[in-house]
Amino acid sequence: MIFNKTKLALGIAAATLSFAFLAPAQAGDATAQADALAAQLQQMSSQMQAMQAELDRVKASANNTAEANTKVKELDDWMASVKSTPEHASSKDNLVFIRGGWSQLDHARSAIGAPLANGGLLSNNQNASGYYYGGAFDFNVNNDLFGLVDNTSFLVELGFEYSEYGNGKNTLTSGVTTSPTSTDARLRVNASPKIKFFHGSKFRPWIIPVGFEVNILGVPSNAVSVLSSGMQFGGGAEYDIFRGIVVGADARYHYTTGSINGTPTDGFTTGGYVGFKF
Repeated sequence: MIFNKTKLALGIAAATLSFAFLAPAQAGDATAQADALAAQLQQMSSQMQAMQAELDRVKASANNTAEANTKVKELDDWMASVKSTPEHASSKDNLVFIRGGWSQLDHARSAIGAPLANGGLLSNNQNASGYYYGGAFDFNVNNDLFGLVDNTSFLVELGFEYSEYGNGKNTLTSGVTTSPTSTDARLRVNASPKIKFFHGSKFRPWIIPVGFEVNILGVPSNAVSVLSSGMQFGGGAEYDIFRGIVVGADARYHYTTGSINGTPTDGFTTGGYVGFKF
């Protein structure tokens, strides 16, 4: 019994001594293992961060590629739609035209029975009927009458008109065997607002509410004056027959508040015109 107790005591002492000697070594090994584990964890963390950065880069590249593919597809679709749509020519709303026809004065230059009346001193022409020709430009301003009426164009017409009413002799030289003759010619220059209806249609009626014009006499008045200002009112219609080639007809009345020193200029003109859009 004593032997067993002695053996037990000796065993406990030996175990205690063994633990005492072994504990520092095991503690040192645990510290080294902890340091190695921490280093491995740090390395794994760095690798994880690198992997995350690479994953973010791949995702961003994939998104950019998807956006680029979407834009390319949209561009392809647009090009396909453009190719499949018929080509439309740009709208041509301006017009240059030549016109001509019949002209009728309210009063002839020289009245029958009173050759010196109506400015007949320098020409005894008693013919009030004649012809005219000229040209003009229509400059388009808008196609909705300043926002008031759809498909109704507002334009400005700038034009000229030459007319003749026959020949007359100079009354001052009526006693001379060879009295000089002169052509009773007139020239009108106008700037007029014009309203055209049915924009986009081949057939387009129009009106000139009131326009400004200047009258110039070929044979001077009794007071040798040749200029007067006046107004014109008109209306007409035109038709686009082929690719901007237009034919039309118009009628106008020319009015002045007075005569050019006794020579009247009021009268009608009516005729046709041919124009070209640009």
